[in-house]
Amino acid sequence: MKKIKLNVKTKSKTYPIIIGKNVITQISSILKSNNINFEKTLIIVDTKIPKKKLNILKKKIFSKKIILFFNASEKNKNLKSVNLILNKLFKFNFNRNDCIISFGGGIVGDVSGFAASIFKRGLKFVNIPTTLLSQVDSSIGGKTGVNNKYGKNLIGSFTQPDLVVSDVSILNSLPKREIICGYGEILKHSIISDKKKFNYLKKNCFKILNLKSPFIEKAIADSCMIKRKIVQKDEKEKNLRKILNLGHTFAHAYEATLTYSKKLNHGEAVILGIVSAAKFSFINNILIKKDFEKIINHINNLKIPTNLNFYFKKKDINSIIKYMKSDKKNNSSQINLILIKKIGKTILDLRYDQSKIKKFLINELIY
Repeated sequence: MKKIKLNVKTKSKTYPIIIGKNVITQISSILKSNNINFEKTLIIVDTKIPKKKLNILKKKIFSKKIILFFNASEKNKNLKSVNLILNKLFKFNFNRNDCIISFGGGIVGDVSGFAASIFKRGLKFVNIPTTLLSQVDSSIGGKTGVNNKYGKNLIGSFTQPDLVVSDVSILNSLPKREIICGYGEILKHSIISDKKKFNYLKKNCFKILNLKSPFIEKAIADSCMIKRKIVQKDEKEKNLRKILNLGHTFAHAYEATLTYSKKLNHGEAVILGIVSAAKFSFINNILIKKDFEKIINHINNLKIPTNLNFYFKKKDINSIIKYMKSDKKNNSSQINLILIKKIGKTILDLRYDQSKIKKFLINELIY
């Protein structure tokens, strides 16, 4: 399958997304054809990237290169890590015409992008996402940021990259668990988009999970197009873009309550959050039964734990509620949720008292 090129056009910047197999071997010509020039680049590399892939990238980047390895984890997604990056940029006398290249998953992209946005008020940023989750979600739209003790992604900026290069061949090095995590975001995009996209996933789920061409490339491109359409209309998440947070208010609270442990990674938390949002929508007579069952049955086919009592006990509920209250989408004492009316239609800014959500969580932990 030939490489796919999508252009994202926002008020602040227009940039391309390149999707295909072995596209990092073409990185030099891709940079040149998109007029992205620099004398120095700091390549921030996830420590889990295969050495062979890093060597390919290093050979194809002809400017002066400084390599910084990053141990990607939610616990390292903080201001301390950002400061280490900034110090490296200052040490090697980077200027605003130079570049940061992120070569890793969403955590590396978020931290690198944030550092790029604040160093001397911004230098060039190229994102090469290496997980399915980052290729279909965090690399698109310009959200950067880090965590702190109050919650996830509460410190950050909206800064669009100059280029995104999604090399599908890198996904072969990922464990199956990571592929399922990325699939969770693909599923989310289909739920907020339309039944046609959802039914494509339903039909081709296992081909996508097994990274079969052309199904994996189409799934990534479809996801990117859905997110692109939303980001172009609402770059700064004032209104429409909030639908991309379907399941995330629950998901971020679940992750934080477990202190970002390996028991539940981000993609799994998103799937768990979609289940919670679907159940909450159904219980409150928002989501029709037919579509509720379609969503739950599709997720059950993934064969991952989706019962809250697998991860939490009753004593954790207050912590979950605390983190849901601190979610950045809230602007009142109530908790703001994105809920599902039907596949292809979500409802924004539904506010609920914490007592109602607490009751829902208690019931979920009983069964």
